[in-house]
Amino acid sequence: MSDLADSVPTVRTGSIPVARNPTGPLDEAMTVKRAATGNALGSDIVQNLPDGPELTPIELTEPHARIWALAKGYLTVRNNDSHTLYAYGLARALVACHPDADPEVVLPAILLHDVGWSQVPRDEILLGIAPGTNRPDLVLLHEREGARLAREILHQMGHNPSVIDEIAEIIDGHDTRKEALSLNDSLVKDADKLWRITPHGVDTVMDWFGLDRRQATQLIRSRVHDHLFTDTARTMAQAFAAIAGIDASPQLVELEAEQELRRDPGER
Repeated sequence: MSDLADSVPTVRTGSIPVARNPTGPLDEAMTVKRAATGNALGSDIVQNLPDGPELTPIELTEPHARIWALAKGYLTVRNNDSHTLYAYGLARALVACHPDADPEVVLPAILLHDVGWSQVPRDEILLGIAPGTNRPDLVLLHEREGARLAREILHQMGHNPSVIDEIAEIIDGHDTRKEALSLNDSLVKDADKLWRITPHGVDTVMDWFGLDRRQATQLIRSRVHDHLFTDTARTMAQAFAAIAGIDASPQLVELEAEQELRRDPGER
């Protein structure tokens, strides 16, 4: 470990030191609504749900779950843990649309792509990505350290050396390299950037920089739409952008204000 890496508290998982950072605003995961908070109909309709495909939760394969278990401790800053899981889901969708891609390169790479932020001083992390700052050294540091940590994790798991080399090469440049090295690299880059324009991504960016929804979406769009490599990702981005646009629309803002006024004062 370098002096910089030594400045981050760690615990050990197997032979690999796992970074741990104090909790705080950069570490708090967004919560997902898991159950209804009311029932306007007033009766139970679950037994009347039509037959058809059910929502299948995306579960990591056993090898990917092992990678996640080793990577998770490095992802406790900047909401990287939840960002990584959403990016993994997006990468799965992209891989499904590109049969020539190798899922055993793309998916491990996306699980590991941001582990290097754990090696950047916590109070400097957002300086690497905030508009108006000039700290490309921090982005390069997280890429370089991410590639190093990915090699250690994958080597411990017994991955093929050539696969480790490809994944590390993808990670070392996933933000700063303007061109894609391969289809696998394209899909990792696209999944990473697509997350930004999802509802979870917009929520996260808002709290990173103290922006309202319109401002966050403006920033995100400048960093996503012209920087994607595949037609599939560009189509997905347009769909997510449509949702983000309505979320920020004055009509929806007005509806929300009207609904708030109609609420019982005791519930506000």
